Formats: sequence, C-alpha cells, structure tokens
Amino acid sequence: MMKSSEIRSTFINYYKKNGHTHVPSSNLIPENDNTLLFANSGMVQFKNSFLGLEKRDYVRAVSSQKCIRAGGKHNDLDNVGFTARHHTFFEMLGNFSFGDYFKKDAIHYAWDVLTNEFQIPKDKLYVTCHISDDEAADIWHRQEGIPKDRIFRFDKDNFWRMGDIGPCGPCTEIFYDHGARAGKESDPFKGIAAGEDRYVEIWNQVFMQYDETSPGVLKPLPKPSVDTGMGFERLVAALQGQFSNYDTELFAPMLDVASKIAKLDYVTDPEVLRSQKDIFERVSAMRVLADHCRAVSFLLADGALPSNEGRGYVLRRIMRRAIRYGRKLSTQSSFLTPMSESLISHMSDFYPELSTRKNHILSTIKDEENRFLQTLDNGTGILQDEIKKLKSQNQKSVSGETLFKMYDTYG
Repeated sequence: MMKSSEIRSTFINYYKKNGHTHVPSSNLIPENDNTLLFANSGMVQFKNSFLGLEKRDYVRAVSSQKCIRAGGKHNDLDNVGFTARHHTFFEMLGNFSFGDYFKKDAIHYAWDVLTNEFQIPKDKLYVTCHISDDEAADIWHRQEGIPKDRIFRFDKDNFWRMGDIGPCGPCTEIFYDHGARAGKESDPFKGIAAGEDRYVEIWNQVFMQYDETSPGVLKPLPKPSVDTGMGFERLVAALQGQFSNYDTELFAPMLDVASKIAKLDYVTDPEVLRSQKDIFERVSAMRVLADHCRAVSFLLADGALPSNEGRGYVLRRIMRRAIRYGRKLSTQSSFLTPMSESLISHMSDFYPELSTRKNHILSTIKDEENRFLQTLDNGTGILQDEIKKLKSQNQKSVSGETLFKMYDTYG
C-alpha cells in the first residue's frame, strides 16, 4: 500500500520528468486578491499567468496546493464530516500549462499517471466531458482508447469557474468507482449525476479558454491553457482501498486521538454507518473534528486569526463547529488542541510552517476553545432554564427574543 507522502511525491516527480517546474504551495490567504477569501484551488497562485498579466520563467508547472473551501462560492462546510469526500481543508494536486500544451497532452498525462504510475485498473475509471466539448471526448476515445460507453456528457458540472469572474472553461473529469459496497447505484451515469459516494470525482482537468469579465460574459484568453486539480485525499482513498477519505492514514492520527479521548470506537464499515444512526452521528462528529483541526492549524500557520468578520470569522466558525461536535462526544474533555498537535506532528515534514508556528497554533486554539466553551455552557444553561419555565407554563414555543439572544450573545 502506497503511503500518502509517496503518492504526493510520485505525482510531482512524474510531471517534473515531463518538463514541469515544481512550484510550492502558496499561502492560504491570497496575496493582493480581494475576490477570494482563501486559496480554493491550485490555480489561484497562477491566476495572472492565465490572464496573460504575468509571465514566469516556465510554461509548465506542477504543485500540491493547500486549499480551504468554507466560505464564498465554494463552500462545503455543512457537508463536512457527513460525506466520504468533503473537507474544509484539502490538498489539490495539479499540473498547469500556460499557453504551452492543451487538451491532447493534458488528457494523455492524466491517463498515463493514473493507470501506469499509480496502476489504477482502467475498469475502475470513468470520464465526463462538457456537452459542447466534442474535441475532449474524441481525444479520450481515439487517443487513449476509452470506450464511448465510459465517457459521459454533462453541462454545469463540466464547466469550471474559479469565482463569479475570472479564468474559466470546459472541463473533463475522471471518476473512480469504489465498488458496490460503497453505494447502491450500479449505473455509473446515474451514480455520477447523483453525486453518490460509490463514484467519486478524483481529477478535474480544466481547459482555460475564457476570462469571465462579468457574470455570463466570456472573453477568449490570449493563450488557451490547462489547469488541473486532483483531490489528494480522494486519490489516497482510492489507492489505499478505502471508501472514505477519512479512513486513510491522512486522518488516522487525529481520529485515534479523538477515539481515545472520547473512549469510543471509530467505525469504518459503510453498511453499519448507513444502518445505525447513533454510530453514524458519533463517527461524523469525529470526522468533523479531524477535518477542522487540519483547517484551523493550517489557517493559523498561514497568518489568519479568529475574529468576527471576513477570513477571521470563517476561521472562528470552523473552530466553533469543531468544538460543538466535540461536546457531542464528551462534555468533560477538549479535542481540538490535542488533535491539532497530532496533525502538526504528522504533516510537518512536507509543510514545515506547521512546526515553525506550533506554539502559536496551539495557544490560539486553546484560548478560543476555552472562551467558546464558557460561552456555550452559559448559553446552554440559560436556554435550559427558559425551556423549563415554558414547560411549567404549558407552552411549546421559545420566543424570538430568546432565540436571538442565543444566536447574538452566545454564538
């Protein structure tokens, strides 16, 4: 079984061998760009290169980019912990061409690295293209030999936009089939269309052809380019034979900590999770904590601070969501700080900023956790007193005034 560190280096080294420059991940907080809260994809640091506003000393790049999706256009926060594949923080593996190669080479590299470097069986993979992009569908079939009945055409899901404005274009996606135990739908087209956990999109190849200057207004880019993004956690799950990203060794150290603190088992069997609600809710709480400790630690390492507005508000919201789910597991213990400490130990080899800012990360989490737990306990006590009073008066509705106080004062 390939370890995650080996998977990451295999991807980067493959593209380096094919003339790509390895560009380290940029900061999660985009520089001089007010259109985004956080880096939400690998192409963010290359945005001006795609627009033709910046020329670099290379025309091919490969990266593993730190990403956050918890606010703005790309917001997965409410799904996190309850699906097999959504995260607030994740790594995006990507290869990029700035006016150099286009669809033929991008598609060939993708198929070659998946089926030869990673040796994923071809019968585990499906491909989707935009309904207008006959060229990409033809390349998949004629150049790479993909049968036509494994190439599906979609509209909105196969046109990628970074934000409301900016570089965009049609895309081709590659899906991995986790097998019958991962989901009920056996028809791959229906499963992909429904977003079922059995068929997981692992790679999105965007063919940057346009600049969306305002919503719906597409202007051709001076040089068509390639922007790809492969979810690192999803690829690791496929290569490690796991149905859920959370069941890989990327999350195991943090989940082990949560399991020990809560004195509860972490269950991975998808059939048990589907059939037993109490176990599913317990496991989901652990997964929320494992995901959020990653997001919080990396955001703090990159200079974000909890506050009541903007990026700081998103960070605080993630922290508070994690703390609330920790309370579902135990009312006596703290989870976020020890789990973040485990993460720092686990990921500092590739991301040394975690160890460099370890004391700052852990002290900030601890302060925020202590403050919010006190607020949460005070608010919960007031709410319970109010409910007792209402019951004694034979009333069944909490007043709007009380609800607003719970939201505004007690978070």
